[in-house]
Amino acid sequence: MPNAVVTIALKSVKQRYTPSEQLLHLLNDFRLMVNDCIRIGMEESNATSLKSLSLKAYHQLSNYEVPTYYRLCAISAATGILKNYRKASRKKPNVKTPYARRLMLTTCYGFKIKNGEQQLRLSVRPRLYEYIQLNQHTKDVLFAEPGLTVRSICLTTSTISISYSKQTNDEIEPAGLLGIDRNLDNITVATTSGEDIRFDLSKATETKARYRNVKSHFTRNDVKVRRRIYGKYGEKQRNRVNQLIHNVSKQVVKKAKDEKLGIVMENIKGIRKLYRRGNGQGSNHRGKMNSWSYYELQRQIEYKAKWEGIPVVYVDARGTSSKCSICGCKTYPNEHRLFYCPKCNISVDRDVNAAKNILARGGLRFGPDGRPVEAMVSVKR
Repeated sequence: MPNAVVTIALKSVKQRYTPSEQLLHLLNDFRLMVNDCIRIGMEESNATSLKSLSLKAYHQLSNYEVPTYYRLCAISAATGILKNYRKASRKKPNVKTPYARRLMLTTCYGFKIKNGEQQLRLSVRPRLYEYIQLNQHTKDVLFAEPGLTVRSICLTTSTISISYSKQTNDEIEPAGLLGIDRNLDNITVATTSGEDIRFDLSKATETKARYRNVKSHFTRNDVKVRRRIYGKYGEKQRNRVNQLIHNVSKQVVKKAKDEKLGIVMENIKGIRKLYRRGNGQGSNHRGKMNSWSYYELQRQIEYKAKWEGIPVVYVDARGTSSKCSICGCKTYPNEHRLFYCPKCNISVDRDVNAAKNILARGGLRFGPDGRPVEAMVSVKR
């Protein structure tokens, strides 16, 4: 019997705190170090990797009175920013030079949390520490389950996020599969037992439309509106929508865990290209479709499933909605999101049909009564 593959599953817990003057000074120094690294990376055309940027920038950051490991963290953050900038500049030649504005510190060094302690100790200067009080929720998350390892922290001027991990066995043999069809207003789930479940996400679409309408009435177009007011409304929208997505993804993973089901999702990477300006679509339709949080839902389902040791499979999305889940023939739109199959002479719900097709590509094909009738050889990721 082959050995199981051990993987690392990651999660994070977030809480608010009040920073001291020393912490604010450290956050500002870190921002300046990141911007220095960005400037060096822009001047040195061959500094495109973490190693090359480290060789160029590490010693130039010695004038900052911070522990040396924060230099490595700043170089790593600048490398990611420069990578995104070069990727964007290949598509648009007039991309603005990147610049870090927010006070933020991400590090996997210089901090310590012990079980039973109430505080997080963070190094702000050589042999000088700051202590941040942990709330009860954070302590319950970090110490409730044995075997958790704290990996990194991310500080802003008001919040602290603590990333932690555990080892999981990704070779759990599922007793069945669960296919997920993601839509704008809902996600539809089909299982190998023939069960169909629809999770409503229409409130998320309504929330985005409401905030989009509010921002469209702003008449001023200056830096204050774009950066501050848009940012404030955007943060409120994300918080409300992410909470809805969190609840739905939690229910989906719980069902997969309770029934020992593997998860099958369609790979819809690049779908934004369908809703670009010039494609003959209205601005309202493009705005609605481009605000669709399909990837955030996928990300939450995937990391929660990985945490529970549930395998996740991705399949090709082509034809999942337009082909019959029973015979595989082309279907035709009927009404009320129904598709008609002329060969089977039945009308099926579009979302349920797509979920069953996704499930079939993951491993099983359904019969007319919803039971699996054709088993595939294996499931490949």
